[in-house]
Amino acid sequence: MSCARACICLIFPPLAVIDRGCGIVLTLAGWVPGVIAALILNYMAEN
Repeated sequence: MSCARACICLIFPPLAVIDRGCGIVLTLAGWVPGVIAALILNYMAEN
């Protein structure tokens, strides 16, 4: 995962996973669960 993508995960989680189709779910979940999920989804997509 690139540094820029990780920063986007921290600042605005739904934007970081918009290409994975779960941005709305992260918006509804809240910021902390959204950040955790966005980081996990982006890490798993790279590996």
